[in-house]
Amino acid sequence: MEHSDDILRLLLGAHALTRVASLETRTEAPAAQWRTIVLLRDHGPLRIGDLATLSRVTQPGMTRLVAQLADAGLVERGADANDSRVTVVTVTPAGLAALDEWLRVLSAALAPRFSDLSDEDWDVVRRAADIVADRTRTAELAR
Repeated sequence: MEHSDDILRLLLGAHALTRVASLETRTEAPAAQWRTIVLLRDHGPLRIGDLATLSRVTQPGMTRLVAQLADAGLVERGADANDSRVTVVTVTPAGLAALDEWLRVLSAALAPRFSDLSDEDWDVVRRAADIVADRTRTAELAR
């Protein structure tokens, strides 16, 4: 098996885990909502176009999502200091609190699926998560 096959298996497993999480938490909030708030938390204020690129959605789609998030008080929209035609999006304290609650619910829903892992297995999971986080953070910053 090639290393690229292992990466693909990890990616497909993450997608499956996301689907299971959605089913088990019975959330009505779209995954794009949480992805957008995480991006703003991790990267700070971003232009709508940059958010769309990072989320792999169209700019009109991101504009609609940001409008919904702003209406819910989870993000704020403002003008770019250098170009008033450009909208910059910032996560609000309410958005961060909602994300923290979502992550708590998500963790509680998924924990039973992994409760029988050994300490050694947890070390492997932790190491894999660290590697993936490092490699994806580097890719996002390089865009």
